[in-house]
Amino acid sequence: MKRIFTSVLAVGVLAAAASAGAAHIASQPTRNLSGTIKIDGSSTVYPITEAVAEEFRKVAPKVNVTVGVSGTGGGFKKFAIGEIDISDASRPIKKDESDKCAEKGIEYVEIPVAYDGLSFVVNPKNTWVDHLTVDELKKIYILAKTGEKDGKPTYPDKPSVMTWKDVRSSWPDKPIKFFSPGTDSGTFDYFKEVLAGKDGAVRPDMSVSEDDNVLVNGVSGDEGAIGFFGIAYYEENKDKLRAVSIDGGKGPIAPTNQTVNNGTYAPFSRPLFIYVNKKSAARPEVAAFVNFYLEKASELVDEVGYVAIPAEVISRGKANFAALKTGTQYLDAAGKGVHGPLTEVYK
Repeated sequence: MKRIFTSVLAVGVLAAAASAGAAHIASQPTRNLSGTIKIDGSSTVYPITEAVAEEFRKVAPKVNVTVGVSGTGGGFKKFAIGEIDISDASRPIKKDESDKCAEKGIEYVEIPVAYDGLSFVVNPKNTWVDHLTVDELKKIYILAKTGEKDGKPTYPDKPSVMTWKDVRSSWPDKPIKFFSPGTDSGTFDYFKEVLAGKDGAVRPDMSVSEDDNVLVNGVSGDEGAIGFFGIAYYEENKDKLRAVSIDGGKGPIAPTNQTVNNGTYAPFSRPLFIYVNKKSAARPEVAAFVNFYLEKASELVDEVGYVAIPAEVISRGKANFAALKTGTQYLDAAGKGVHGPLTEVYK
């Protein structure tokens, strides 16, 4: 009778916990948990999530946590069909991605986990680039719209910038090799949104990869190269690369934890997210992992080279997950993107 009572009690506790949402897991012994948690998405968020997963495995050894890297867009594609439990994202979810989730009945909880600075890097042997203005970055990377044909925008046949001398006449006539994250990445989306806007297109002759290590090796192996990715990959490879200060209108600012956090590294500071499938969150191992993530976020974010978000935003994330508050706060009622500091947008 005692064993039967214990079993019934255990089942009752788990059922009640699942129906109450995610908050219950904090008090559950994680070593007794088992199961598999599937995560995929942003290569930028990957170092944070993988660091959390490594620490979580120590306290929940029976839980198998897999972390893939298919880019933010690739992660959302898998997330929208229920293939993964959590999607790493280096930008907020887009309307079409949210709509695809809705079509498949996927509800999600949106949680900011860190800040990142989009870092532009050159080879250490490049001694001439002291800083770049936002206008110079546009000149380097963006094809300006020249007109329209058959209702579609037209662009020049080739980019105007092929050498560093094309950027500034005082710089050497050395060819530039361009390295970029893959077009499925949130990093690329963010870069394109800031520089291209609605009327520009990104130059087509860049070497692209979803693996940021490939970009690091590309820039470090070519004196005339330039590339961009999240600040953590620069911090990891300071001996191979040199970060370029960016002048967004108030003088050159270098990408550092301080300038990203206080917003002076503009316009290339951004929040990073995880998106949790609400149905998955009812599973004890997933809820425990997300709660663990939020508890460890600030500590591990700093360790892997990103910038911790304000404590008040972490608290909001915990509250929203405990309540299983679904949907994105980065789209308005009309489906347009909402912009602004985390402390103002994320409630």
